[in-house]
Amino acid sequence: MIIINMKVYPQGIGDAAVDLARTLETAADAYPDATLALAPSHPDLARVRDAVEVPVLAQHTDGHEPGSGTGRVLPESLKDLGIDGSLVNHAERQIPPKEIERAVKRLTDAGLASVVCAEDANKVAQVAEHDPTFVAMEPPELIGGEVSVTTANPDIVEESVQAANKVNPDVPVLCGAGVKTGEDVSTALDLETQGVLVASAVVKADDPGAALADLLDGAV
Repeated sequence: MIIINMKVYPQGIGDAAVDLARTLETAADAYPDATLALAPSHPDLARVRDAVEVPVLAQHTDGHEPGSGTGRVLPESLKDLGIDGSLVNHAERQIPPKEIERAVKRLTDAGLASVVCAEDANKVAQVAEHDPTFVAMEPPELIGGEVSVTTANPDIVEESVQAANKVNPDVPVLCGAGVKTGEDVSTALDLETQGVLVASAVVKADDPGAALADLLDGAV
């Protein structure tokens, strides 16, 4: 599993989001054993969903119930748009633990996937208790950096996988933060994760399709 978080980089919003999504889907077609998912910003969700056939995730969803709640993003709205799920608690959009639990439950009840981000093994264990679709371990200090978590701190990746397995062995673990190369992906898989969460290494690359292909080469 490789999830590309487009964030709100200029290369991944508006018309550029659609172009990028199509480019990445084409690159991923050569790797049938890998699953690509894309997470565009909320205003671009519908247009990206219409442009590609790979899974599309929101970058954030609230656990709020329908009703008064201006600015909230609800699972029902995502489902109506044909969106497949959502990131939850990304380091750049963190929410309190109780809200994580509510968001995961609401997404699950709506039949949508939840990819919950956690900063270390302890948080991974806490999150795994809520039975999300995936847990994505990302140390915040390495996000957007030049060194992958798999190089800077492989122990934290192993500890996170072990922590999740101890609490809920049915929850697969992804890792992210600084992941840039096929070697990073290969190492992540060797550490028994099920894939990676990536942003700038692909979205801001001069050739995003080639950057994704390099990552996918590490998975085969």
